[in-house]
Amino acid sequence: MTTQHRTIAFIGAGNMTQSIVGGMVASGYPADAIFVSNPSTGKLEKIAAELGVHTSQDNAEVANKADVIVLAVKPQLMADVCAALREQVTDLTDKLIVTIAAGIRISKYRQYLGADIRMIRVMPNTPSLVGKGMSGLVADDRVDDSDKRFITTAFDGVGATLWVSDEDELDILGAVAGSGPAYFFEFMASLQKAAVALGFDRDKARQMVQQTALGAAEMAIHSELELEDLRKQVTSKGGSTAKGIEQYQAYDIDKISVDAVKAAVKRNQEMAELF
Repeated sequence: MTTQHRTIAFIGAGNMTQSIVGGMVASGYPADAIFVSNPSTGKLEKIAAELGVHTSQDNAEVANKADVIVLAVKPQLMADVCAALREQVTDLTDKLIVTIAAGIRISKYRQYLGADIRMIRVMPNTPSLVGKGMSGLVADDRVDDSDKRFITTAFDGVGATLWVSDEDELDILGAVAGSGPAYFFEFMASLQKAAVALGFDRDKARQMVQQTALGAAEMAIHSELELEDLRKQVTSKGGSTAKGIEQYQAYDIDKISVDAVKAAVKRNQEMAELF
């Protein structure tokens, strides 16, 4: 079976599913090969009308038709959803199982769905909703290269993809890329507040900050320089930027970031224990 013609079922029709499916369809994947299930009809009607995919309120119905099943439900619902699929879906071992739920390890899915499943965990982040995501992926040893290529292509439709070697690395990626948008928003909000404190209104301050953040990100993407060297390029010795950077360094911004990422990694590991 070719990668291009695999049928794929999404269990759950939330924002991330809508973004991933939208990215797949926009990049040329046939809508007729995509199935989406959800308990309520509102989201199904929206995704069917906008993207032309098949929809159902019956998880097992779409899963039985698919070569690939994407589990896109909240972690607290996953055990019940998987129990029903295990009972109602014919031969789960013949399907590639993908999950975008945070916190649940592959070993737990083997308890939920059977020891012989082949599985990929994907951790997308919220910028995937606007096609600028960073998705981390990890596979078990039953997953082959064609499976990896298929899922890479699917998630490339909502941004960039990065394969990691194990689930511990995925925890770190989640603490950086998954939580990272919140860190950036926190920093952007602080710059907005600084501009307001010095006389700007909130709208103008926000416009300044968000366009500056966008421009800095684009410069980083298109430059081969190290991030630290990019910072130095903007920092003339003895100038106003240098004075501003001195204030950040006085509070040891590197240590703040290390501590933040470590705290998020620890919480990711704690959440894995909960499930």
